[in-house]
Amino acid sequence: MSKDSLRISEIFYSLQGEGKTVGIPTTFIRLTGCPLRCGYCDTEYAFYGGETLSIDAIIEQAASLGARYINVTGGEPLAQKRVHRLMQTLCDEGYYVSLETSGALDVSQVDPRVVKVLDVKTPGSGEMAKNLLANYPHLTKNDQVKYVICDQADFEWSKGHMLQHQLNDQCEVLFSPVQGQLAAKDLADWVLRDKLPVRFQIQLHKHLWGDQPGK
Repeated sequence: MSKDSLRISEIFYSLQGEGKTVGIPTTFIRLTGCPLRCGYCDTEYAFYGGETLSIDAIIEQAASLGARYINVTGGEPLAQKRVHRLMQTLCDEGYYVSLETSGALDVSQVDPRVVKVLDVKTPGSGEMAKNLLANYPHLTKNDQVKYVICDQADFEWSKGHMLQHQLNDQCEVLFSPVQGQLAAKDLADWVLRDKLPVRFQIQLHKHLWGDQPGK
């Protein structure tokens, strides 16, 4: 792989299904590879394979899709160090860029113009030990933290973790149920019962297209 290339699983155009830009037409750049194996992962096809593309080719493909919003996702995008150059270049080109990251790898070098969406791993994910607490001081008001919640035990842990680290004071916090494991209504009821300072969300794209890749 050359010094200006990345391994890419797919580049596609869809509606953003989560977070502060939910519902907005967005170009998704999905990088290949991830060091984690979360039990609820819905993108296992991105662990391996993919196509090696230069950063220029990636940006050309993204530009052809016409969206001004770009989400860099995976896998785990930060596992490929050249992703920093890709995101910086996209920001220089005037795109609104967000990054979906597991929170297991260092975010301190992410361009400050990029919106970081950090997925804190709950006990139900099986990867809680991979949470990199040193990432939290690098979160800003523009960023988001996401808890993907499998059951009531996960909810209680997530609530405690958020309050312990005062993440709700640093950025927006998202609570999301694992589809097929936890009823969305149950999570919504718990959030309201405990008056939590979070945004409840469901994955819009899954309700529209299920687990279909490239959507």
